[in-house]
Amino acid sequence: MAASFFSDFGLMWYLEELKKEEFRKFKEHLKQMTLHLELKQIPWTEVKKASREELANLLIKHYEEQQAWNITLRIFQKMDRKDLCMKVMRERTGYTQTYQAHAKRKFSRLWSSKSVTEIHLYFQEEVKQEECEHLDHLFAPKETGKQPRTVIIQGPQGIGKTTLLIKLLMAWSDNKIFRDRFLYTFYFCCRELRELPATSLADLISREWPDPAAPVTEIVSQPERLLFVIDSFEELKDGLNEPDSALCDDVMEKRPVQVLLSSLLTKKMLPEASLLVAVQPVCPKELRDRVAISEIYEPRGFNESDRLVYFCCFFKDPKRAMEAFSLVRESEQLFSICQIPLLCWILCTSLKQEMQKGKDVTLTCQSTTSVYSCFIFNLFTPEGAEGPTPQSQRQLKALCSLAAEGMWTDTFEFREDDLRRNGVVEADIPALLGTKVLLKYGERESSYVFLHACIQEFCAALFYLLKSHLDHPHPAVRSVQELLVANFEKTRRAHWIFLGCFLTGLLNKQEQQKLDAFFGFQLSQEIKQQLHQCLKSLGEHSDPLGQVDSLAIFYCLFEMQDPAFVKQAVNLLQKADFHIIDNADLVVSAYCLKYCSSLRKLSFSVQNVFKKEDEHSSTSDYRLVCWHHICSVLTTSGHLTELQVQDSTLSESTFVTWCNQLRHPSCRLQRLGINNVSFSGPSGQLFEVLFYQPDLKYLSFTLTKLSRDDVRSLCDALNYPAGNVKELALVDCFLSPIDCEVLACLLTNNKKLTYLNVSCNDLDAGLPLLCEALCNPDTVLVYLMLAYCHLGEQCCEYISEMLLHNKSVRYLDLGANVLKDEGLKTLCEALKRPDCRLDSLCLVKCFITVAGCEALASALISNQNLKILQIGCNEIGDVGVKLLCGALTHPNCRLEVLGLEECGLTSACCKDLASVLTSSKTLQQLNLTLNALDYAGVVVLCEALRHPECALQVLGLRKTDFDEETQALLMAEEERNPNLTITDDCDTVTRVEI
Repeated sequence: MAASFFSDFGLMWYLEELKKEEFRKFKEHLKQMTLHLELKQIPWTEVKKASREELANLLIKHYEEQQAWNITLRIFQKMDRKDLCMKVMRERTGYTQTYQAHAKRKFSRLWSSKSVTEIHLYFQEEVKQEECEHLDHLFAPKETGKQPRTVIIQGPQGIGKTTLLIKLLMAWSDNKIFRDRFLYTFYFCCRELRELPATSLADLISREWPDPAAPVTEIVSQPERLLFVIDSFEELKDGLNEPDSALCDDVMEKRPVQVLLSSLLTKKMLPEASLLVAVQPVCPKELRDRVAISEIYEPRGFNESDRLVYFCCFFKDPKRAMEAFSLVRESEQLFSICQIPLLCWILCTSLKQEMQKGKDVTLTCQSTTSVYSCFIFNLFTPEGAEGPTPQSQRQLKALCSLAAEGMWTDTFEFREDDLRRNGVVEADIPALLGTKVLLKYGERESSYVFLHACIQEFCAALFYLLKSHLDHPHPAVRSVQELLVANFEKTRRAHWIFLGCFLTGLLNKQEQQKLDAFFGFQLSQEIKQQLHQCLKSLGEHSDPLGQVDSLAIFYCLFEMQDPAFVKQAVNLLQKADFHIIDNADLVVSAYCLKYCSSLRKLSFSVQNVFKKEDEHSSTSDYRLVCWHHICSVLTTSGHLTELQVQDSTLSESTFVTWCNQLRHPSCRLQRLGINNVSFSGPSGQLFEVLFYQPDLKYLSFTLTKLSRDDVRSLCDALNYPAGNVKELALVDCFLSPIDCEVLACLLTNNKKLTYLNVSCNDLDAGLPLLCEALCNPDTVLVYLMLAYCHLGEQCCEYISEMLLHNKSVRYLDLGANVLKDEGLKTLCEALKRPDCRLDSLCLVKCFITVAGCEALASALISNQNLKILQIGCNEIGDVGVKLLCGALTHPNCRLEVLGLEECGLTSACCKDLASVLTSSKTLQQLNLTLNALDYAGVVVLCEALRHPECALQVLGLRKTDFDEETQALLMAEEERNPNLTITDDCDTVTRVEI
């Protein structure tokens, strides 16, 4: 028996096959047999209470693995479980070992097969220990039993997904991973399988077997011990778009490969089997939608030591290797792309080409574009020649035309007719294949791809320097202006990674010289003007919907390496919103922001750069310089009035740098938002900004932990006479009832604060202090937000008392608190008083029922100040609405906005609501989303909407919740009445001023 077969886990698989009574008998046989064989006894108390997994552990612990299995096999024989005996015997001498030996030979050949990077020459084929442990862990059952696992390996092209799978399968064949977890692992490459005619899973398994007679029945008899490895999932034509009705569960049934793989992934076929799926980042959405994913693993590619090893092996000359590596290490962009082995090869090739020509490789490392231009132009320049031939110029132009078509049509695999349409004739193909820029693809002889998507992107960008889009043979290819706008959108095409950067990078003076030398002309100035116009247009519209990706703009400008143009360009922008997730993002953002002087709004996050204080090094010093450039926008941009910092972790030094800029006299912020930010610096420095910034009106902390001292320091700063903060938000800041004492003093003493939001904090016991402070007639607070504050019904007494004495608070949010009907009734006693000045009340999700609606209806009649009432997400039902409608039709009721979303309503209440619509002179907005209304109810509402006295302007209904007839009715009503909006998002409608 293979050594890997001996383990507690492998043994557990067989014990799991025993029913409860059989498992009890197994324990009794174990006791008798070990006595009979005079073996060391396992304490019976441990055996008796042991689960299957625990018993497997005990057997391996007390006996040698071979002996444990021999005992188990003899007990199975004694219990007449011949099926289990047969399985054990087969595994001891049969199919698994045969297949493992075949798999080892197959994947060893694949590992050492010729590849562009020749990675097999430099690195061992074994899985690294840390990778081995991690991959083994991915498929370890999370609890006792045989749970199937579906693991996704996700990463960009060339990061090493297929390499990892091959190493993994070799490790399995050597019993180094998945010991006893899987009897068989089968590798399916979608790129190879997609061309097959209809086939069966049995046929696919047979393709992987060492001889034609694959024991398929035996293999699939234990599906829980099978692992299917599916590579290049994105190559499937339609992903997982097969309808459930088209899927199959018979391993012998012949179906299209698409159907077979979909059936496996969706667990229609062999649901007990485990799956390992490799996919590029653009595809996982459909996987997440239809596949129960256990875990997603992202390969890291080359780490820093791997990159150094690769450089040394590639250049062979240690001096040249270290010269090249040192230059690349100084550039965050270039060092980052070296993480992907294939791109590392491209970079090394470019540097080696330049070195051999005696050129200055410092210029090659100036930008990413420079690396790719050197790579491409050298490949298309005959060896020993000073320049290209007319034929190589024509071939490269045709290749660029093909690349541009592919980028606009999301095509990455090309047929011969695609090549011909773009000017690549049959005689050109051998030469293009010789450059390795174009490769044959898959099993089909007439199918071609670019070496890497980055090469295709570079060639597509180069097309625009050579020709107008109007000269392209394919109508999908658009103008430079459209390319730039699409590139700067957050929702841009998923495959566009470097396209915009390469386009702007080619506008660099050095790159223009290369273009002139190779082609004799280029269209750089025209494109530069279009880029300027594009940025000017984006700046003028100031991106109100937040659709512009500021970091994409920064990367493009950084790639140009033209300070004069960058300074001019960034000052066309009024708003910047970006996320820094690595050092490259930090460098690029800093490069552009240091030239900024016209920004009005800035929003950013810093996630993986300053997690902890780095030791003193040139790298950390450089990061701090970049951080200083980013923060300096606060003082250099005289128009900057709004700053949002979110989802960030700042070290002490970076925090101090930021605070220093905030306190600088040149900083003119009016709004400062701090959302989910952790910092290790002295928090007092942040609050000191209030002493120095008289323009600051709005201060917000969200998901940022504030200590007791922090809250006290903040409130002391807010009470500083020169401070002018009017709005303060401390949402989900881990405040406690103790903090209410300090906040109460703030409310009493501060005569400028009109807005306080302390939602999502546990303030129940501290609320009396806040209410007592607000009873002071001198308080000026207008807005008080107390949602999700763990308030109970007893708090309503304090709130009611406050409402009777306070003349300033007009907006009160008590949403998501357990007020219940009794609390509401107490609250309504205050609302009914004529001296209650409250204009807006939110009671969403407060556990109110019909019983509370009667008191609320009475309050609506008595209180003519109340204009906005949000009572959604409460089970008040049709009866509760009827009570409210009785009040809404009363002439004394002045309500303008009513929220009744998700209140358990049916069409039975529509008649009552219709009476409100036809009689109320004030009701402008009514939200009825997420209620079970039908066509009949909507008809009643529409009839009321047509009434000449109906004043409603916004009706909250989600059209897609209804059938086609009802949707048509609602759209017709909206078209008939231009003053009416029917929407499922009432929050986007402007709130009535109070």
